[in-house]
Amino acid sequence: MRKIEDKPAIFKDREDACASLIEILPKDILKSEETVVLGISEGGAYFADKIAEALHSRMDLLLTEAIYSTVNKKLPIAMVGETEELVMHKELIDSFNISKDYIYSEASRKYNQVIFSYIQKYRNGEVLNGLEDKYVVLVDECVETSLTMLTAIKTVIALGAKNVFIVVPILDNIVYKSLLNVCDNLFCPHKIDDYISIEYYYKNIEEFTFDEIDELMSRAKIRNEKLKMKNKGKI
Repeated sequence: MRKIEDKPAIFKDREDACASLIEILPKDILKSEETVVLGISEGGAYFADKIAEALHSRMDLLLTEAIYSTVNKKLPIAMVGETEELVMHKELIDSFNISKDYIYSEASRKYNQVIFSYIQKYRNGEVLNGLEDKYVVLVDECVETSLTMLTAIKTVIALGAKNVFIVVPILDNIVYKSLLNVCDNLFCPHKIDDYISIEYYYKNIEEFTFDEIDELMSRAKIRNEKLKMKNKGKI
């Protein structure tokens, strides 16, 4: 567990942040059978699970992988999604003089070696589907470079989403205004200036492990099947 003492924490923990999100969602619009909630990161999976449970809606993961700079191995310069949609950070790519061939090659490698393995693990090899004419809610615990969120938006639009909503507990005001231009609505209880890092705004925040994601996805799969049968009964 990571703790930062003597800081003006906004949230006690993820559960507290999630409660704040659920409170501001338009539940009259996001009806069970018309909504799909997608977590777009490890921590985002936790929020997506809780939100889907509150909305009685389907929950899933939208898988992405970062492509890193050849100069700084920790700096993401592009992102590829599970439909092979690609979003690039043009300014960084140009400043480091990184070739597009490298980016496309890495995108293909990341998809085949990483993303596809998770598609096999969580959906038995089936690419994300069933988003046609749905309200799609993209959930993350924070947004920093926007590459992951923009890739997620591009992916769900390609898959036929009717409306795309973003749900995040805390955002920098500049990022908030930028994302409003590329989605139908954005729900965020805390918009601030000069965002620092996620740890700064939580009293306690634990690492969300892959084992926890596996457990979460097992529960979601059962819940999704029950929801599917229930909605079929309404037809």
